Amino acid sequence: MPERLTVPPELAGARADAVLAELLGVSRSAAAALLAGGHVHLGGRALAKSAKVAADDVLLVERPETRNPLEVVVEDVDGLEILIDDDDFVVVDKPVGVAAHPSPGWVGPTVVGGLAAAGYRISTSGAPERAGIVHRLDVGTSGAMVVAKTEHAYTVLKQAFRDRMVEKVYHALVQGIPDPLQGTIDAPIGRHPGYDWRFAVVEDGRPSVTHYEVIEAFGRASLVEVHLETGRTHQIRVHFSALRHPCAGDLTYGADPRLAADLGLTRQWLHAHRLAFAHPRTGERVEAVSPYPADLEYALDALREGRI
Repeated sequence: MPERLTVPPELAGARADAVLAELLGVSRSAAAALLAGGHVHLGGRALAKSAKVAADDVLLVERPETRNPLEVVVEDVDGLEILIDDDDFVVVDKPVGVAAHPSPGWVGPTVVGGLAAAGYRISTSGAPERAGIVHRLDVGTSGAMVVAKTEHAYTVLKQAFRDRMVEKVYHALVQGIPDPLQGTIDAPIGRHPGYDWRFAVVEDGRPSVTHYEVIEAFGRASLVEVHLETGRTHQIRVHFSALRHPCAGDLTYGADPRLAADLGLTRQWLHAHRLAFAHPRTGERVEAVSPYPADLEYALDALREGRI
């Protein structure tokens, strides 16, 4: 049933968005969104946000249902493959465009939702929306990712990542040719001072260490193998951007859009290629390798074959 709101005399003549914000106790922008979505009616007609209202006008407000942003949505996830299925954990091949777990502002598919849809029962340790998640890959990064099935595996694997005992090997296609061809980037990373959604090398950031080696050089770009010592958000992207060799296709961190277009890239060329760790129960070495997805393979082939 819609809410019935009667405009009091003191708000007569005011704009609808201002009146609605006052009567509902919400922000002006939230009230404007309700009006823009056609959720507020007066006299049988949708009310515009700039419309003026009169005393005793009756506004009918139908608030749209909103999903809890931290709710795990159980749904099939296209491209989510299983690399290793063990009693204690599962290693998935995460496709691009899939988040590790739900978070505010993300409404797309998640690894935890895809595993649930496939019938996997994972650890309940951790926050409900990220149960079983011991590490994450960015939405725009594909590759190997491990999820704990048991509480014991969650505890052991989580600690292994904290203690830097997990081998995390990425492949990235970066612009130009890094000099030297092999090296270590040791530079602290923190929030970008000018952009909330970006990170940067900043003096008071968290310690961040990236080891790299060029494995193929093509002139306009180079394929590098990257070993992460730490695991900061956007670490590889930020570090190579700071070197002025951003990941190809990574427009957020300064990549050339012309090269991205030539390579057919709609995201950064960055892939979690290999993941190795000690089995949480037996201690034996476990290694998972994720092949390049089609879009990254296409870009690499274009360089190898001299098509750009």
